[in-house]
Amino acid sequence: MRIMKLSQGVEWALHCTVALAQSRAQAPVSRRTLAGYFDLPEAYLAKHLKSLVQAGVLTATSGPRGGFRLARPASGITALDIVEAIEGTLPPFVCTEIRQRGECAVPPEKCTGPCPVAKVMYDADRAWRDHLRSVTVAGLVDRLPPWSHSHAGTPTEADASTVL
Repeated sequence: MRIMKLSQGVEWALHCTVALAQSRAQAPVSRRTLAGYFDLPEAYLAKHLKSLVQAGVLTATSGPRGGFRLARPASGITALDIVEAIEGTLPPFVCTEIRQRGECAVPPEKCTGPCPVAKVMYDADRAWRDHLRSVTVAGLVDRLPPWSHSHAGTPTEADASTVL
């Protein structure tokens, strides 16, 4: 069975954003710290962090004490903000009006609205985006099991200062 597939950058971006929301650090957290925290390749993570900065999800500070912070409160950043920062805003389904081609072509004048196939796909995309829009980073932090807070900790100011 094939499923709609998002890039692993979405997972990385969501986890890094949640980790930054949990961080007790006042200093920015470096990409090296974030990459190490999740055992991710730093160079690839950098690309996704840059996308989050461009989308206004994170802020970046350069220099020896540079790194990343949330650009706004975790309650104001949605899962959709993060997904769209990484994947873009284009819908996953694009109708090409194949009903107007081939042996059973429907005349264009009878195609005044989306066909049932396109409609169901547009409705599914809208529902998916509405759900992601309803989930905030703060909400994701709240959903973490209690043991996860103490199991690995979060990127801290001490972590940040050792690698910046």
